[in-house]
Amino acid sequence: MMNLLKLSRRYLSILSLIVIASTALTACKSVTSSDTVDYKSAGAVRGPNLSYPPDLITAQADRRYIVQDGTATMSEYNSAVKKSTQMRSNVMTGIPGMRIARDGERRWLVVEKPAPELYPQVKDFWQENGFLLVIDSPSTGIMETDWAENRAKIAQDWIRSTIGGALDTIYDTGERDKYKTRLEVSKPGETEIYITQRGAIEKCTTDTTGACLSTIWTPRPNDPELEAVFLARLMERLGMTQEQAKAMVAVPLGPKTPKAKFVQEGTNQAYIELSAGFDRSWRDVGLALDRSNFTVEDRNRSSGVYYVRYVNPKDLGDTKGFFSNLFSSKDESGMKAKKYQVLVKSTGENSANVYVQGADGKPENTPAGYQLLTLLTEQLTK
Repeated sequence: MMNLLKLSRRYLSILSLIVIASTALTACKSVTSSDTVDYKSAGAVRGPNLSYPPDLITAQADRRYIVQDGTATMSEYNSAVKKSTQMRSNVMTGIPGMRIARDGERRWLVVEKPAPELYPQVKDFWQENGFLLVIDSPSTGIMETDWAENRAKIAQDWIRSTIGGALDTIYDTGERDKYKTRLEVSKPGETEIYITQRGAIEKCTTDTTGACLSTIWTPRPNDPELEAVFLARLMERLGMTQEQAKAMVAVPLGPKTPKAKFVQEGTNQAYIELSAGFDRSWRDVGLALDRSNFTVEDRNRSSGVYYVRYVNPKDLGDTKGFFSNLFSSKDESGMKAKKYQVLVKSTGENSANVYVQGADGKPENTPAGYQLLTLLTEQLTK
């Protein structure tokens, strides 16, 4: 009798949903969006809570800049954004001299304004687009978002359009993205803004029959178009019209120009040889670091040094790989992350070399140093 009662209630619930959907369909048109990027609903996550991986937790000295974890409630987040918005002026003034710069397949934004004035606006921009920041360091001009889901990739069928609010948690793209933003002072009164994207995709681990036993998160290729979308949005946020921003970003990119070569001299020294001057090499190495598992803690352009941390996936001791822990709340950064210096050294008007050094500034002529140089070479030739 009890089972029969439960079954009846289940059918009544399903029938109620169908009636609600039918009524809503007759009352209004389905709502769809032409936008291809929407992270504002990223709070709905299947499985473990979204969190940042262990290699990207900032150092203890920068703890004051961090959103402490990825479990903040949406009401708390909305309240913080509302408070931030109230503190800003409601009228944005356009910034003169704003343009998109290009080099091969890379884009970045150049703004004729000092970095300290731009940083708060860029920070507000990411929060307004539905992201939480896990790295927020005004002193270094670096910020990084938490992992988030692009909900615009979910098909807007009539059921979700009608009662999507009630069933939204069962929809999942199986993909996550995070974005790094770096502000570089190219010359007095001018700032370069770089946005780089990293992605992950959920994949099945199968048995011998092909049945899905569980899922793990694995990296997916960088998406330059997502970077372009947010560059255009940032230009709008800084005062440019939507049409102008999209037109600037839409200009075709140049051809690929591989210009990095891994060089090993005997068993004592290895480096990357770049066929570009210091300024271009410095920029390319910074982007390569942003798109890898490196965390840039600080940098000294005049000395040509990036101070970085890196977590080797093999050091995590997980047979499923680093990305199986991608959204875990476990903090292993203290014992896994290692510090290095990446040195960019000019060797001529159109050439430079890149070296990996230990935290003490001495050459890292070890298998680990060679591995890091190989990873950077792969990024520099993309």
